Amino acid sequence: MPKQTVEIPWKGNPLSISLPENWELMGTLEPSPRAPVADAAAETERALNEPLGSPRLRDLVRPGARIALVIDDGSRPTPVARLLPPVLAELQLGGASLDQILVVPALGVHRKMADDEVAQRLGGEWAARLRWEHHDCDDPARLSDLGVTSRGTPVLINRSVAEADLIVSVGCIEPHIIASFGGGYKNLIPGVAGRATIAHNHGLNCTPSTFNMVGQPIERNPMRQDLEEGARKLKAPVFIINAVLNSSLQPVAVVAGDPIAAHRAGAKISASIYGVPVPDMADVLLSGSHPMDQDMRQGVKALANTVRAVRPGGSMLILMRADEGVGVFGLAEKGLPLKRGALKVLAPLLLPLVSKLKLKGVGEEDKFFLYFALQAMRRADLMLYAPTIPESVQPNLPFVTFMPDPQAAIQRARRRFPGKARVLAAPHGGMTYPILPD
Repeated sequence: MPKQTVEIPWKGNPLSISLPENWELMGTLEPSPRAPVADAAAETERALNEPLGSPRLRDLVRPGARIALVIDDGSRPTPVARLLPPVLAELQLGGASLDQILVVPALGVHRKMADDEVAQRLGGEWAARLRWEHHDCDDPARLSDLGVTSRGTPVLINRSVAEADLIVSVGCIEPHIIASFGGGYKNLIPGVAGRATIAHNHGLNCTPSTFNMVGQPIERNPMRQDLEEGARKLKAPVFIINAVLNSSLQPVAVVAGDPIAAHRAGAKISASIYGVPVPDMADVLLSGSHPMDQDMRQGVKALANTVRAVRPGGSMLILMRADEGVGVFGLAEKGLPLKRGALKVLAPLLLPLVSKLKLKGVGEEDKFFLYFALQAMRRADLMLYAPTIPESVQPNLPFVTFMPDPQAAIQRARRRFPGKARVLAAPHGGMTYPILPD
């Protein structure tokens, strides 16, 4: 059998990984090719003219209304600056002036964006004319308490958003490990929510049946159902404008309107691009972080999106660019007081206790990542090639074995599978997810 190679997107030069001759590359999880729209602004204008489940945005504007314009932050590939002009034009056609609009980046628990990053995201022309504020999930004075959901989540929302007369949310819809798909109300919870809200909401999926929900039906996703219930407690109308992107991060469609109706329509498009049928689970799985390459917190999606395609007892290599290194990731910064061997032995005992653990320096919201990591390491030998992650951090993450280069990882996997092995590759694992046979 001729030697086969797998190519993983990696800045300007793809990583080329050689497979042993007796291994079978049984499939590559590639997103469905979709040509981008010719003009993102024109597509946004079309969506605004044909809102789903909602009156037109211009018809939601009231005289003197306070308008909160929530945009997703730099961790998402949304081309906000290209979508924004038609949105602002529509608001102005409804009678709004720019001084009525306050921009709030949806940071969640991510790092604060610098002013020049916000300006770049808005586009130079609009950055000079719009006001914005930085959301802080830890400042109680800047949060409004909207009550509690039926699943017990306290609904703490950015005060400027909660007190607005109209909320406009600009983001994108992509597969998401916890929420099934991003976008919709998710820009509000967790985007502009308090830490306690985010922690409890994420923790709802710390169960064996829900820890990996990427691409799964929303009606069976407790976390997604909960955040939508919480966001519906806002008194103001919410209108979304969400892009669906192809693997080159170019818009292929824009949906606009009601946060449920428009989101579901966009999620169907996203699923048709990024949900990839595979013939079976693999012995060895290679997954690249593209296009979620900002930092480790985003890059871990290469693991989360694809791990169910590796069979129990298999090997998995995650190739993570993490251009900004670790990012805001409590588990990596603090770590656990256990070595890998002990952690693997104790994992079955720890899993039911994750929500109750008190770990200094590890935020409540990071407990979901801990739960997921414990489940994943029980399933497969997890190897990570991530050259931007400092050696000082690596012992804090005993769930994975850090590898000096991809071929060293292949040699490690070959010791587990010295004969034949069936291999799957996910070059765009940051967004792509497998659909397994029933």
